Amino acid sequence: MSLSLADLGWHPDDHVESLIHSHPRLRPARVTRAERGAWLVHDGAGELLARGHARPLDDVPVTGDWVLISGDERSSCYVEVLLPRRTTLSRAEAGRRKAEQVLAANVDVVALCAAAGAVNHRRLDRELTAVWESGATPLVVVTKADTIADPDDEVARAAAHCLGVDVVAVSSVSGEGVAALRARIAAATTLALIGPSGVGKSSLVNALAGHEVLATADTRSDGKGRHTTTSRHLVPLPSGGLLLDTPGMREFAPWVGDEGLQGTFADIDELASHCRFSDCGHDSEPGCAVVIAAASDEEVGKRLDSWRRLQREQAWLERRHDARLMAQERRRWAIMSKSARSQIRP
Repeated sequence: MSLSLADLGWHPDDHVESLIHSHPRLRPARVTRAERGAWLVHDGAGELLARGHARPLDDVPVTGDWVLISGDERSSCYVEVLLPRRTTLSRAEAGRRKAEQVLAANVDVVALCAAAGAVNHRRLDRELTAVWESGATPLVVVTKADTIADPDDEVARAAAHCLGVDVVAVSSVSGEGVAALRARIAAATTLALIGPSGVGKSSLVNALAGHEVLATADTRSDGKGRHTTTSRHLVPLPSGGLLLDTPGMREFAPWVGDEGLQGTFADIDELASHCRFSDCGHDSEPGCAVVIAAASDEEVGKRLDSWRRLQREQAWLERRHDARLMAQERRRWAIMSKSARSQIRP
């Protein structure tokens, strides 16, 4: 498929334009796939394999990034400059969760995929928080709609939980909802798919593209998904939009600030405006409008519980992150002190 930079979503602002003018020998390209130490990039003329230059970049490019490159298919192609990101979708690093992991860049819409009959609202809260923080627009996609009797009921319950977010049901088998979802991906718009393994993201990519782009596999005998996608791809659609598929993630902890939580819990934020104290923690403070509402409304109580969980998790992440930075600083000063002592010894 022939693609121009505009087809790939290229619409630089004045700051990016000035960066390009300051590097006249380089040209822009978009990362369509990131591998270890190398990237597939598209410069509007074709796809090239680019490697990192000896000069370190400000950050490691990820799928969806815009970069400035040198070279071509006849000579070595290098990523020279990472351009500023419009949106950045991140999560806390899996495992010990002490660092940010950037999943995708310059995404316009993020589809949170959950399989019909197994929609985990707490996971949706985590993913929504990360999407609001990223600057992209969230969309909840209930996949495998053909596997349950009443997908509309599943959609209604998800919509009631994810306030202000569109929810759609699709089936890659029957084709239900696929055309409607494809119509949401406008020309030069990038939509990313996230969700756990086994929810049918790869099948959905193939259905939206109209042909097999990614390999698929059945879920395991224990009901858990198989990792058929092992890296992030930027897939052009015949309609002009772009899809960014991501590997399944069994755990998802958002790497966020206040904006992400406020976007996900706008209802809690609205109730909080009626609290007696402006710095109310919504715990045991007198006159807390959120606690009062939660006592009389079960759904508000569940929302408050999710909000508290994410607040505690974010506070823990910040403490771990600060502890890591403090440890690095102590090691740096220890090395400097040892070097200084060695220089003054007779």
